[in-house]
Amino acid sequence: MQTVLIIDDNSGVRTALSMLFSLHDLNAVAASTPEEGLAHVDSGRIDLVVQDMNFSADTTSGEEGVALFHAIRERQPDLPVILLTAWTHLETAVELVRAGAADYLAKPWDDTRLLTTARNLLKLREVTEEKNALAVERSRTRESLASQFDLRGLVYESEAMHQLLLVATQVAHSDVPVLITGANGAGKEKLADVVQANSSVADGPYIKVNIGALPGELLEAELFGAEAGAYTGARERREGRFEAADGGTLFLDEIGTLSPEGQTRLLRVLQTGEFERLGSSKTRKVRVRVISATNLDIPAAIEAGEFREDLYYRLNLIELEVPGLADRADDILPLADFFLDTDHRIDDEARAALLSYPWPGNVRELGNCIQRACLLARQPVIGVNDLRLNLQDIQRSGDDEPDSAAIREALDTCGGVVAKAARKLGLSRQALYRRMEKHRIGKETGS
Repeated sequence: MQTVLIIDDNSGVRTALSMLFSLHDLNAVAASTPEEGLAHVDSGRIDLVVQDMNFSADTTSGEEGVALFHAIRERQPDLPVILLTAWTHLETAVELVRAGAADYLAKPWDDTRLLTTARNLLKLREVTEEKNALAVERSRTRESLASQFDLRGLVYESEAMHQLLLVATQVAHSDVPVLITGANGAGKEKLADVVQANSSVADGPYIKVNIGALPGELLEAELFGAEAGAYTGARERREGRFEAADGGTLFLDEIGTLSPEGQTRLLRVLQTGEFERLGSSKTRKVRVRVISATNLDIPAAIEAGEFREDLYYRLNLIELEVPGLADRADDILPLADFFLDTDHRIDDEARAALLSYPWPGNVRELGNCIQRACLLARQPVIGVNDLRLNLQDIQRSGDDEPDSAAIREALDTCGGVVAKAARKLGLSRQALYRRMEKHRIGKETGS
């Protein structure tokens, strides 16, 4: 049973309030002086305080109540307090509400309003405590994970990223191929670093290749090497990335841009470990752990004939989908603080804007935003205008959440293919699955 502490010098008020709360299944304890009330706060479990503002005879200033309120707040910052007085001063009320008072009621009070306020505050306290307990447990599990594995300094607080890292670290030690999917800027390369750092070949070479940044005519030479004269401008024999990564890990970013010829050759290496340099008939063999990443909807690309299905199943023996920043809002402020330099801080209004913005560019966009604000802000405190975010996007972001009907319509239009429906709705597959579970929607028919 939750406990309400009543602090009032009037015995009639104490009795009436005690009976009111007791009749509505709340435990009531009473104190006649601020000192006695603070002793209850210090010694026992108190869930809500209802306190008077004046305790001395012929005193109506409210100064005693203000002092009591601040003393309670010093002891328990999260303890809700209802101020109760026959001498209601608006300025005093406003000041204390700004300082954290939950409500301010005048005597004689309205029982219904008082009970409603008390129950709402008690429920809020209960929810807040549960949330805080969950946050503490999450922090403990994050610390435990970080003590067991090298997370490469990854900054996160969201449950979505924690679950993703649990899987990533679990599969890291094996040598099976891993495919990392997700939107641009979400952190796919950072997750690849975590997998590599905790792998059985962590001490071996770690070679990264951005396939999308390589010209098509040079791609195979980059991956598999080339003999002198194999193509125009090839004056020397060159070692490919697979050879360089032998005994270690090769990270292939933007794997979805690989040419059909490159896909065929990559499939062979994954199957046999064998390849030939361009211009050579000598077969070479390597042992390489391949991690690949893409923002492409590969199942859709397979349907369109743009990506080999057999290669896809070779690459994604384990698939790790990195959620977009909008789908892990708990990470936004920790990441913003990480990108912040030591000379600046972010005010509350700007922090609220960061949480409301949809972040289409994900973590990369957030990093650019904070670093730009640090460079351009004229004051040490970064305000919302310093972020230079599109305020229309901030306002609109809360209205873009697809409802149950929109999800069903997208699934029906796309024949129940979640990847297509997610793309149509502007969501990741993981985000759409969560919303389908929330609305209890089946993927086959959208029913």
